[in-house]
Amino acid sequence: MAAEEQGIKLTDEQKKKRRARSIAIAAVLVAMVVLFYVVTIIKLGPSVMDRAL
Repeated sequence: MAAEEQGIKLTDEQKKKRRARSIAIAAVLVAMVVLFYVVTIIKLGPSVMDRAL
C-alpha cells in the first residue's frame, strides 16, 4: 500500500469546517483568558498595581 493511499482524505468542505471550528475554539479560549484576567484584577482591586516590587 502506497503512503499516499493511507489515512483519511478530507474534502475541501471538511477542511473549511475544521478550520472554522479551530478558529472558534481558539476565540473561546482567548475570551476565557481575558475574562479570568479581568476578574482577577477586579477581585484584587486597583491597589495591586501600586504596590512596591
